[in-house]
Amino acid sequence: MPSDSALTARREITLGVGSLAAGSVDADGTPDVPVDLGPQHPSAHGLLRLRIVLEGDRIVSAEPVVGAMHRGAEKLFEVRDYRQAMVLANRHDWLSAFSNELGVALAVERMLGMDVPVRATYARTLLAELNRVLSHLAFLGSFPVEGGPVGYYAFDEREAVQRVMEEACGGRMHYMAVQVGGLKQELPDGWLGRVVDAVGVVRGGLGPFEELLRDTAFRDATRAVGVLTRDTALAHGASGPVARASGLDLDLRRDEPYLAYADLADSGVLRVVTREEGDVLARLEVLLEQVHVSLDLVLACAARLQEIEPGPINLRLPKVLKAPEGHTYVWTEGPLGLSGYLLVSRGEKTPWRLKMRTPSFAHVAALGEVLPGQRLGDVVAILASMAYVVGDIDR
Repeated sequence: MPSDSALTARREITLGVGSLAAGSVDADGTPDVPVDLGPQHPSAHGLLRLRIVLEGDRIVSAEPVVGAMHRGAEKLFEVRDYRQAMVLANRHDWLSAFSNELGVALAVERMLGMDVPVRATYARTLLAELNRVLSHLAFLGSFPVEGGPVGYYAFDEREAVQRVMEEACGGRMHYMAVQVGGLKQELPDGWLGRVVDAVGVVRGGLGPFEELLRDTAFRDATRAVGVLTRDTALAHGASGPVARASGLDLDLRRDEPYLAYADLADSGVLRVVTREEGDVLARLEVLLEQVHVSLDLVLACAARLQEIEPGPINLRLPKVLKAPEGHTYVWTEGPLGLSGYLLVSRGEKTPWRLKMRTPSFAHVAALGEVLPGQRLGDVVAILASMAYVVGDIDR
């Protein structure tokens, strides 16, 4: 029988997904133990490695290891014109494809001094909020209950939204709906009515999530677990629902409005959801309440589009589109947080530099301070609540 001291000795464990989960032997002869996160976990969309040191079942230290999915998208931008850039822009966060396209288009439009038609502005806002609902429901619906994933919920609700997104854009995942100057095509006849129906389906399906978050056992299991303090969130540049759950009251839709968000804020439809606790429970509560806010915004945009006089939904562009020499920085409030786009042009049809700031990188970096002190059994729930997509880390 091993001694008590041997049972409580520090062990180094590698948590990984895919080929990065591999063990080794330390200098003192203690073997690493490879542990694979299951394929149902959100991080299974790509390769993420966490090297953690345990004392018993308590985490002493944690080191996120990223870079396995780096595809060089920012370099590839330099040989794509501004129309082709959308193909790369919408693929790093596959849950937020529309929002990613939008940021690039807004940067180019600012460089060109372009005013987008009002119908395009409201349609973009509506589609961006539908995309936000899809992203939030993906995290809520796949959250592990009772220590591990037990299935995928919110499927019917996501599918209702997915159908109207696909009808308007032509794609289910990589929409390619945004173009410089507006949207690539007119909205289908009767589409706004089907959007309202989809909102009703989502609202009707949120009851089980609200009941779960009120459940005493669930609250006890997620309260004070994986706490991200406000100072730590600021230090790592966390944003979006993760940071707002830690008391950081920041939302660009209200604070630096773009698209139609200024009008929506003035009318009282736009609300910023925050919590102070910064734990797993707070992050889930913020996600769920933000779904309700986004649905309100969708309905407000649909109503406004019904009132706007018929007109173009995009601008006629030259055959060869060139941005003038100069630079600009545009940031948007994506579903996961602040997404930034630094565009540098030398007057050519391709950008000289297009640098992206993605929210998932900051959220994963913060794990090094969130995980120490937590129990090993809580790691999956903490990761699932941190709102990151692995492709959005490495680009």
